[in-house]
Amino acid sequence: MGLESSGQQFVWVVKREENENASEELLPEGFEERMKDKGLIIRGWAPQVLILDHDAVGGFVTHCGWNSTLEGISAGVPMVTWPVFAEQFYNEKLVTEILRIGVSVGALKRNTFTVSSGVMREQIGKAVQHVMVGKDAEEMRNRVKEFKEVTKKAAEEGGSSHTNLNNLIHELSSHQA
Repeated sequence: MGLESSGQQFVWVVKREENENASEELLPEGFEERMKDKGLIIRGWAPQVLILDHDAVGGFVTHCGWNSTLEGISAGVPMVTWPVFAEQFYNEKLVTEILRIGVSVGALKRNTFTVSSGVMREQIGKAVQHVMVGKDAEEMRNRVKEFKEVTKKAAEEGGSSHTNLNNLIHELSSHQA
């Protein structure tokens, strides 16, 4: 409902549960029909990196797992952060407060090992709007594009990530029997 209230176009990947009908229960009644011209719902697995790298993607709602956070940064996409548990709350702080390339939906935690408390649909709609529209959105988009360039250079030959990975491979290879 929050996504619908944001008024933004979207791709929403709904994880398929073991019970085939479980993902259907996540969608409000009539949602798909109302959103047929506004969004695409993918059930099951989706090529997240390819989707994030598409020029049409303007934001990424993420649970702030480390891989998803890095994928969003590497794609140069501002994020709506919705951590659920464990280190995801720390990753959210990195994205929203340190790098300033995202907006929180306001998920709260009691401690590191509990699941976040509920989030109201209004919070989701406002966070999506904040990342997609206005001066703040443009500033976030510009900042995250700079980080995208840094990550590209790090992965290129001679870059820090490329060099460190090669050093690790060399180190591990030198310890073979």
